Amino acid sequence: MSDDSRPSPTEPRTAAVIPAAGRGVRLGPGAPKALRALGGTPMLVHAVRAMAASRAVSLVVVVAPPDGASEVKSLLDAHALPERTDFLVVPGGDSRQESVRLGLDALPPDYDIVLVHDAARPLVPVDTVDAVIEAVRAGAPAVVPALPLADTVKEVGPAEPGEPEPVVATPSRARLRAVQTPQGFDRATLVRAHEEVTEDVTDDASMVERLGLGVVVVPGHEEAFKVTRPLDLVLAEAVLARRRLNDGFF
Repeated sequence: MSDDSRPSPTEPRTAAVIPAAGRGVRLGPGAPKALRALGGTPMLVHAVRAMAASRAVSLVVVVAPPDGASEVKSLLDAHALPERTDFLVVPGGDSRQESVRLGLDALPPDYDIVLVHDAARPLVPVDTVDAVIEAVRAGAPAVVPALPLADTVKEVGPAEPGEPEPVVATPSRARLRAVQTPQGFDRATLVRAHEEVTEDVTDDASMVERLGLGVVVVPGHEEAFKVTRPLDLVLAEAVLARRRLNDGFF
């Protein structure tokens, strides 16, 4: 992408918030999930680079474990990051929701668009990041990248421990999407959502939905998958190896 694609002074400024305070127990014991190595580099560093790859993103706020902000800052300082992007590390909270709010609180006032990105999605392509930003710039209060479902989905009912779960419905997958990140927001909308929605939700777009505001979908990407289980890490290593071979991706 050429320098001509830099945001003009009249375009809204974009910041990304990456909550990285979780332990990631499904990957097993050891370092927090975001600090696990992928191709010799912590996943968090890959996620930060993925946000900074967009020339529209001029600030990345990493929300670290409450007692690990200095460690995360040292980690970022030890890796090459784009010089055109500013980076900030702040301590997080006990939940993802609280950590995102703390990241929002740390943003300077001159940022109008906010991306919220999972540290465990280290390989999201820059085209996906840019598509989310463009949709917010076009007027959507909230935007999520998403993919159609490949598998049939079953809704199940309760069952006794050890007993098979009964199927109660088969939703039509034509209208279902698997949501990814970064999710993009008009800043004022996201701040309001964090002020008014107190229920525990799985993503920030759900909070905007609780306000009765519209959320729109842009195409996601297969490589923006979440690294949650050991097999995901194997797949991520394969994707990264292919990128390095084809593109010199680091």
